[in-house]
This record gives sequence, structure tokens and C-alpha cells, in this order.
Amino acid sequence: MEVDSGFWDKARECAEHIYGCDELLLISHIDADGLTAAGVASQALDRAGVEHTTWFSKQLDEDDLQEIETEGFDTVLFTDFGSGLLTDVVDRDFTPVVADHHQPDGDCRLHLNPLLFDIDGSSELSGAGTAYYLAKALGEIDGVDNRDLASIAVVGAVGDMQDSDGGLSGVNRSVVKDGVDAGVLEAKQDLQLFGRQTRPLPKLFQYSTDVRIPGVSNNQGGARELLEDAGVELKAEDNGDWRRWSDLGDGEKQTVINAAFERCMQNGVPADKIDRLVGETYTLLDEEPGTLLRDASEFSTLLNATARYDEADVGFRVCKGERGETFMEAKELLRTHRRNLREGVQYVADNGVTELENLQYFDAGDEIRDTIVGIIAGMSYNRSAVSRSKPILAFAETDEPGEVKVSSRGTGRLLGKGLDLSVVMSECSSAVGGEGGGHDIAAGAQIPEENVDEFLDLADELVGEQLS
Repeated sequence: MEVDSGFWDKARECAEHIYGCDELLLISHIDADGLTAAGVASQALDRAGVEHTTWFSKQLDEDDLQEIETEGFDTVLFTDFGSGLLTDVVDRDFTPVVADHHQPDGDCRLHLNPLLFDIDGSSELSGAGTAYYLAKALGEIDGVDNRDLASIAVVGAVGDMQDSDGGLSGVNRSVVKDGVDAGVLEAKQDLQLFGRQTRPLPKLFQYSTDVRIPGVSNNQGGARELLEDAGVELKAEDNGDWRRWSDLGDGEKQTVINAAFERCMQNGVPADKIDRLVGETYTLLDEEPGTLLRDASEFSTLLNATARYDEADVGFRVCKGERGETFMEAKELLRTHRRNLREGVQYVADNGVTELENLQYFDAGDEIRDTIVGIIAGMSYNRSAVSRSKPILAFAETDEPGEVKVSSRGTGRLLGKGLDLSVVMSECSSAVGGEGGGHDIAAGAQIPEENVDEFLDLADELVGEQLS
């Protein structure tokens, strides 16, 4: 899908303003999409010779905006961020430039958002993709080919779960094409289990939870048996190390995929779930094979692990090409992240969820960090105690006294029935004195602790209206 001409014209307009800046403040969101959006934008600014400072934030309040004004920047560029703040930033002592894909609240002249051009920001273009088009326009003005930045933009789209239907779609396809044409990205149909580059083969299948393979998922012996029955050598002949999926030849891969499909069919796994075993995957060709940065899915998980533990700058620097000590720090944060996710999912399994008529929820209090409670809510869909027929809401304490973070997750099937969690979070939080928004399938809010019950009643009613 080619980008709308009006969208491109707006990207050019924003880029022309930025190109004339003496110094600029770049502010971005703290998830994988936000970090990659900042990484793409910052590299383009570097190449164009635009001096800039970079900040990261979960959300901005009035004190933050006043601090920005005090710093004296004449232009502030918001990436994966800002569309929901337009009414608060248009009359400031700086010029806002917004490259975002979330629901707008107001408007400003330099506002690049796919939603304004009938492009779905939840599935067809991510925040990083929007920043990429800004970078592409900036490069065109400056005579620089910025298409190599497409690979990082794809990592952001994958981190934003825009490939959940078997691959990236919409305008994201144009970003993928640019990366392929620039020689920095490979896009091909392959097994979609997480860990293709880094996990030993048996672990890859043992830990397959997105698509559960009977007798294999969560079964170390069953995983090895599947691979051995397919005739695949599990260890390398030259050094005895465990082989990884990326080490296999195309013929070996197809043999294993066929065996996994057959195991699923023999055990009555629905065809639509079996189909999710294979989809389009994205390999960053400039990264070393067998590392966390080679695969877009693993790269995005690494970035999430930095930002959600107050170390967004570490992930940002990885996006900009720093390796060595920075990469080691990011991997250590990832180890912490994985441990916390395992413990969080187990917490939900042990404590269960509360079901209302149209939704289900759990309150983690201070047991789960507010920065990862949404991820755990989504992961909990793979547990039998959590129904996929209802959206799930998750509550956690925040650093702000008297405030609670609420994250929500849905499924593609629920979206097809009319679910839009961005509307639920926005309208219901506003009604109880909070604020929220996000995407139709994943959204969040912050609300007063004393109004949680009222919020749940409103959300349950609104979800019911949407699904009816």
C-alpha cells in the first residue's frame, strides 16, 4: 500500500520546519515503538545536522510542559506521542511538531498522524513508521537516503503488535519494502515462534505459547521428540552447540513445520490457530546472526525491557547503533524483564481474574510493575483461567499517590465484533477524573484509586454496548 499523497505532503511540511531549526527537543514514548520512533528521528536529525536533545516519558503533565517552556526550545518534536496532548501544547512558547499514530485530541498545523488520512494507526502504521516517513522526507530535503532506517521502524511496528495477523499490513508494507530495497531487511514467510535467532531448538518449541502444540508446548521431552522424529540434528557437528532455528536450512525448516502442523491437526487444534504458526518474519541483515538484534521480534522485546525499567536511554542508544557495554546493559535488563513477566503471569494464574458481564480484570496492587502489567494481561490470555471471549483489564499501583494504572487487552476476534479499547479507556477514565487512550486492541489509563469501582462499571457497560 502506497502512502497517501496528503500524508506525504504533511511529512514534507513537518520536515521543512524541522530542517530550519537551530536546536530542537525530541520527546518520545517509552515502549518499543516509542524508542524506535526516537531512534529513527534522531538519526535523521543527526544526518541533517539538526542539533537536538532527547527526552522520554510515559505521559506529560502541566509541570512537564512548563519545564519544556523554561528550557527555551523553539520547536518540540513528539514521536509516538503527542496527539492526545494537542489542546495542551498548541499555545505554548514552542512550536509543536507531532509524529504520532494515536487518537488525536485537537489539532495543530504540524501534525503527522495516519489517522488523519484514513490510515489505521493501530494496524497499518506505527509510531516508528510515522517517524520513518518524517525521516524520509527530511532526507529528501537534505539529499540523504534514509531508507536504511526502515529496519528500525519495522522493529517498532512489530513491538506495537501490528504484525499480529501474520505480518505487517497497510502502509507498513511500504516501510518493509524500503528496508528490503535498501538491503537492511529481509522479509519472508517462516515459523513465527519467538526466539528464532537465540533459543536452542528444543527450547524454541517447548516455550511456544502463542500457538500451543499438543505434547510439545511446555514439554521438554515432547519438544525434543518432535524435532528428532523430523530427522533434525539438535546439535552442531563441529562444536556440539545447540542449533537454533536460524541455523537450519530451508528444507529442514519445512520438515519441522510440517511435523508441527501434523501434530496440531491430529490433536484437533483449530485451523485458524494452526495457520498462526507461520507468517512473515523480519530479519535485520546488518545485525550479527544469532543475536537478539537480528530478529525484529526479539529486538523489540529487548527494547521493552529497557524502557519499562526506567532505562529508556539504553534502548534508544541501541537503536542508534551503540553496542558493547550498552548492549550488555540492555541484555541484563531483559533478563530482569523476563523473570518479572514469568512471576507476573504466575501471579495471575494463582490469583485468577474477576469476571463481570462483559469484561474480566485483576488487580495486582504493588505485586506487578505498572509498566509491565499490560504485557502480563495479554500473556495471561494463554492461561486457561483467562477467557478469550472477553477483554481483560489489569490494575496496578503507580508512583503517583492516589492514582492507579489500568491496562487493557483484547483479541482480534473481539475487535471484529466491535471492541475498541482506546474508546473505553479514554471515555471511562475521563468520566472518573482520569485520562487514557491507546489502540483498539491495547489501551491504558490512569485513574483516581477511589474511583476504580465506578470505572469498572462504566467500562463493563461500554464494552457491552460495543460488542452488541
